[in-house]
Amino acid sequence: MAASSQAWSVPLSEYRARRERVLKALKDEVAVVLAGQGGPPLLGRWMPNSHFQYLTGIQDESGAAVLFDPKSDDPRRRCVLFLRPVDPEADRWDGYREMIGAKLKASTGFETIMRNGALNGVLTGAARRSGKLACLHAFAAPPAPVSPDLALYRSVCERVPGVGIADRTSLLPALRAVKSPCELALMRKAIDATAAGYRAAMATIRPGVGERQVARAIDEAYHRSGASGHAFNPIVGAGLNGTVLHYMKNEAKLQDGDLLLIDSGASFAGYAADVTRTFPVNGRFTREQRRVYEVVLAAQQAAIRAARVGTPMWKVDAAAREVIEKAGFGDAFCHGVGHPLGLDVHEAPPDGPLRNGMVITVEPGIYLPEKKMGVRIEDDVLIAARGPQVLTRAIPRTVAAIEKAMKRRGG
Repeated sequence: MAASSQAWSVPLSEYRARRERVLKALKDEVAVVLAGQGGPPLLGRWMPNSHFQYLTGIQDESGAAVLFDPKSDDPRRRCVLFLRPVDPEADRWDGYREMIGAKLKASTGFETIMRNGALNGVLTGAARRSGKLACLHAFAAPPAPVSPDLALYRSVCERVPGVGIADRTSLLPALRAVKSPCELALMRKAIDATAAGYRAAMATIRPGVGERQVARAIDEAYHRSGASGHAFNPIVGAGLNGTVLHYMKNEAKLQDGDLLLIDSGASFAGYAADVTRTFPVNGRFTREQRRVYEVVLAAQQAAIRAARVGTPMWKVDAAAREVIEKAGFGDAFCHGVGHPLGLDVHEAPPDGPLRNGMVITVEPGIYLPEKKMGVRIEDDVLIAARGPQVLTRAIPRTVAAIEKAMKRRGG
C-alpha cells in the first residue's frame, strides 16, 4: 500500500527554525505574515498564503497570522500565532477547532497563541516600541490591491506617528529558495508520484483516446502513489492544442501522427513537482517531429549544464535560447526557460544567482501552430555544489527512451 502524504511531513522543529531565522534577519523590525481570508470552496480546498504555510505548516486556518517582534521583552511573545476564535456553530459546518491551551500549543509549536481580534492592538503596541515595520509579503503592481501586510501597516502608521515601513520582501523568497533535506525528500516523493502518472499516461496514449482520458489516468496514478493530487491544473494538449502554453480544456481526441504535450506534476505534503513531456500519439516520431524534438532536448541539456551555483538564471535561459536560435526556431521559443519550485509551482525567484540547494525547472520549448506541433521538455533540477542534478530523470525524455516506453503499451 502506498504511503500517504500525511505520513511524511515537515517536523515542528523545522518550522520553529524557519521562524527563528526570520526573527534574526528582522533584527529590530516588526513584521506580520497573514494566511489570507476565505471559506472552504465547493470545489477544491482553501489554501493559505504559501509564506504562512512555510512558516507554520498550518493549511486550514483562514484569517490566521504570525507576528514577529524580535525585541519583545517577553521571549515567548517574539513570535505569536493569531487564530480566529472558536465558533461552535460555524465549526459544525467547517470542522471542529481546538481551544487555546497546551494541546494547541504543542500541535502548532507556538508558545503564545492569541485570537486574531487582538492582532491590531498587539501590532500597534509593537510598532510604537520599535518604530519599524517590515513588509514580508510580495508587493502588488497597480491596479491590484496593495499587499495585505502593507495595507495593515498603513492603518497603524495613521495612528502612531513616526513609524517607518521597510521593504523586506526578499527575505522569505531567499529562505524558501534553499531546500532543507526534509523538503527535498518531500519533493522527491512528489516526483515519484509524477513518474507514476507519466507511466500511466504513456500506457493510455493512442489514436482516438481523449485528452481527458489521459488526464484521468495521470490523476488516478497520483492518488495511488500517495500524492494529495495535482500541484496545478494539468495540460494535456494534442496537435494544435500543444502550442497553447496554458491549454487546460483537455477535451480533444488524439489523432494519429500528432504530438501530445503533457505538463503535469503531483503535490505531496504541499510540495510540488512540475514536468513536461511530449509524446508521439502513435508511438513513433516523424522525421520532422524528431528534428524539432532533438533541438529542444539539446537546448534543455545546454541550460541544465549552465545551471550551476553562482550562475544567474538569465544565463541558464540564454544557454537554451542560443541552441534554439541557431536551429532557426528563435521566434518559436516564447517563454522563459524555468522557475524556482517548492511549495508553490512558481515560487518567487530570490534576488541574485542560483544557490546551492535550490530546485528549479528547466523547460525550453518550440511551438509551431502552422504545423500543429508543440514540443516542450521540462525537468526539475537541484542546484548542487557538485553540479546540477536532474531529479526527474526517471521519466523518459530522449526520443529512443520515449519510443521504447510507448512500444511496451500493448493493446
